[in-house]
Amino acid sequence: MIISILAVLFTFGLVIFLHELGHFVVCRLTGIRVEAFSFGFGKELWGRTSGPTRYSIRLVPLGGYVKPAGESLDEVSGAPDEYFSKPWYARFAVVLAGPVMNYLLAFVLFSGVILLMGEPRPSSAPVIGDLTQGYPAEIAGLKAGDRIVEVDGQPVAGWKEMSSAIYTKVEKEISVTYERAGEKASVTLKTRKASDAGGPRGVIGIAPGVEYARVPLLKGLAMGAHQCWYWTAFTVKTLASNIHKREKPDLAGPIGIVNIVSKAAHTGVADFFFLIGLISVAVGFFNLLPIPLLDGGWMLLYLYEGVSRRKLTGDMMKYVNAAGMVMLLSILLFATYNDIMRIVTSRSAKKAAAAQSQAK
Repeated sequence: MIISILAVLFTFGLVIFLHELGHFVVCRLTGIRVEAFSFGFGKELWGRTSGPTRYSIRLVPLGGYVKPAGESLDEVSGAPDEYFSKPWYARFAVVLAGPVMNYLLAFVLFSGVILLMGEPRPSSAPVIGDLTQGYPAEIAGLKAGDRIVEVDGQPVAGWKEMSSAIYTKVEKEISVTYERAGEKASVTLKTRKASDAGGPRGVIGIAPGVEYARVPLLKGLAMGAHQCWYWTAFTVKTLASNIHKREKPDLAGPIGIVNIVSKAAHTGVADFFFLIGLISVAVGFFNLLPIPLLDGGWMLLYLYEGVSRRKLTGDMMKYVNAAGMVMLLSILLFATYNDIMRIVTSRSAKKAAAAQSQAK
């Protein structure tokens, strides 16, 4: 429990603090006066004023914040070092710096894990490396580390042979014999239908373990950069597919993310830091979306200001901010609802599977 709490605090604290650090650094570079720069929220535990800036460490270590002078149009006095006294492109650079720092953090973490651990490759052994929550394997009680030895009574020597035997059984019951701690056991479960370019196939929600091969420095850095690109492109394609097919996006909210971080903290240091990289990419990408109150929304407004040569007004900002608040709260509620439904569905399925097993 303590490890999980520390892992969550460290993850969110690092990702959000570095995001805010990006804003702070570019504020300083563009000559914007920063009144406050804090690590954490809530009651101030330690503080020091240097020049115009109050630096502080606060009680709740979940990120931080930056307060530039004159960041609200209502606060503008006309001083040349205020936020809204700077040209639109300077403000554009300030808001862009947050997501850039998230991608930089992800690049460092991805590259570091790859260089230290090696290039990850799926293991050929029929050993479960990971399970998808709510899928048949997890519901049936299979665990990471279990070695699958038979599918429907037929021995399997490798992952490819084992997965091929499962793929052919679409939405059908199969018997899986596995080995755990030197003892064999069997479970009966029903596959789910999945589709790809090769057509429909049966899946039970398992992934192979990972083996690592050493890589040289430049290749490791290139692979780290590719991970940033890959996960961003994957997110864009998934969202585009959801919109095109009018499907409900499978968003993870605070509950889901905390659960994922907690599990990663217990699986190994490499997996944990790789996950922080994934979360950092997600935070960076989300903040680039053109939604009011997010960095992407501000960037769009400043770009409009630069192209139209019209200054933003207080009335305009009130309407934009109100719309942004409604959108963000809606996304948060929807993601939290998804998290709760995943937990409820998983628990209900496990109870049903346990009852079915006892009935047999």
